[in-house]
Amino acid sequence: MSYDAAHHRWQGYCEAAGVDIEIHQLRHAHATELINAGVSTETTQLYTLLADDVADTEIRAARRRRDRR
Repeated sequence: MSYDAAHHRWQGYCEAAGVDIEIHQLRHAHATELINAGVSTETTQLYTLLADDVADTEIRAARRRRDRR
């Protein structure tokens, strides 16, 4: 699947769920979970936000944007 196809599909899922989370944020969150679970690869490290606080902040910000609608 191309990035554009995945991005388009992701946008549809977010609209249906009423959330505003970019696919890039999903990639960061997933990479963070992998690192926290002890999985470490060079590719994963490029997209990782090591602190759970950062992921929590992004999720809370997305919820605030959703709730303002």
